Amino acid sequence: MVLVVAVVYLTRVVSGPDLAAAGRALLRDPPGVLVALVLYGCAFVLRAWSWRRVLPELSMGHSLAALHVSLLGNHVLPFRLGEALRVTTVLNRTSLPAAPVIASTVTLRSADLAAVALLALAAAPSLVTALAGPWLWPLVAALALATIAGTFWLTRTRTSAPGAVAALPVVFAAAAVAWVLEAAVVYEVARLAGVALTPGEAVAVTAVTIAAQTVAVTPGGFGSYEAAATAALTALGVAPGPAFAVALLTHALKTAYSLVAGGIALVTPTRLRLPRALPPRPERSPVPPGAPVVAFIPVFNEEETVGEVVGRLPETVAGRPLVTIVIDDGSTDASAARARKAGARVVSQPRNLGLGAAVRRGLAEAVRPGPAAVVYLDADLEYFPEDIELLAAPILSGAADYVVGSRFAGTIDRMLPHRRLGNRVLTAWVRWMTRQEVTDGQSGYRAFSPGAARAAEVIHDYNYAQVLTLDLLAKGYRYHEVPIRYAFRAAGESFVRIGRYLRKVVPAVHRELNSP
Repeated sequence: MVLVVAVVYLTRVVSGPDLAAAGRALLRDPPGVLVALVLYGCAFVLRAWSWRRVLPELSMGHSLAALHVSLLGNHVLPFRLGEALRVTTVLNRTSLPAAPVIASTVTLRSADLAAVALLALAAAPSLVTALAGPWLWPLVAALALATIAGTFWLTRTRTSAPGAVAALPVVFAAAAVAWVLEAAVVYEVARLAGVALTPGEAVAVTAVTIAAQTVAVTPGGFGSYEAAATAALTALGVAPGPAFAVALLTHALKTAYSLVAGGIALVTPTRLRLPRALPPRPERSPVPPGAPVVAFIPVFNEEETVGEVVGRLPETVAGRPLVTIVIDDGSTDASAARARKAGARVVSQPRNLGLGAAVRRGLAEAVRPGPAAVVYLDADLEYFPEDIELLAAPILSGAADYVVGSRFAGTIDRMLPHRRLGNRVLTAWVRWMTRQEVTDGQSGYRAFSPGAARAAEVIHDYNYAQVLTLDLLAKGYRYHEVPIRYAFRAAGESFVRIGRYLRKVVPAVHRELNSP
């Protein structure tokens, strides 16, 4: 009903010539528009600062990002659903408990709305009282009570409770200043369109539109925003045509800001790389003299090669017995039977879950015998089983915790050109993310110390390569590479398809880098 009323009202005030003239005026003065948008952005910086005043555990970056994600949500989702994104963004990106995040959000949003109502009343009392009628003071009282209730709730959820109460006057003042900054957009648009508004009137118009947004049903409150702003401007004596032009262009600029800043906030604050300072290397536990080296081999429909891979592995590695485990990831051929016949212990997944899930299972199975080292090896005969000691040696000597066999530092008999290029590009990405001299980010030949194998987490089922390296380096485990031999597979088919690979791997890498 609100939307219908707004649309009917707007059809009576739309003026194409006025709208075109105002649009041309904005285009002639980009610096003025930019200044207004910068001030608009400063309003959110001030709100983020206020949030930290009542919730110091929240970083400035996370606070600012949550506000902008919420702003974006309110502009692309109906029914003001973006409001909930303030809370969910913080909870998803930090380890803060829900109660103080929700309580602080209620406190700040209530203070925000109470501040804009009082500002509008101070700036243009006749306009506000005429538009709000008898609901004005009950609304202000309700917002003030909500602010106090939110603060009280916040004090019950945090040990630093006195700080939240003491910060309330400062937060309220900051909210008022933020609204003045936000009103710069309608003030500048009106100025460029030839509509004379005082700063106080600009604040009042902003307040009216914000109040109208509380009942918005469309994304961004489209329709109700324009109707409310136009009504407020006409009440101030502006002709309907120019009033609508100012309202629509103001809303357009704010929407553009929300899409750009909110889109950035969806991925920031975020880590794109591991930090320079990593944790100290975890202490290594003593390894019994008779502890074996355990090799695990994930398999999915590799019946032509898995038996030979298992058969070519040596019986001992650096004088230690070798235990071979094959993780059958739901193969529909004879892979499991041939691996078992070649002497491996076979562990079957309930169905085909993906290479990442198989590696996760393999690491869990490999640490059970109390190994001196764990080695991962692909089952496609692209890697030489006889090179296993090259991988295990730095682990057994204590020189490293995580060893990757590098094809590009060793010998490549054959690799398809597009795969060589793809490996080079992805390796450059891993090298940049890890700040390590990585020469092969996708190798299927790796070794782990017992501690690294136990600590390793593979956070997605599709693949393991990048997220495993990021996980172990972020935990302080020492990285090392050894040159290995490589020959392109002569049988079977690779599961890797570049489009699907990137769709699966890139989000997983982002999640790994930004996990709390």
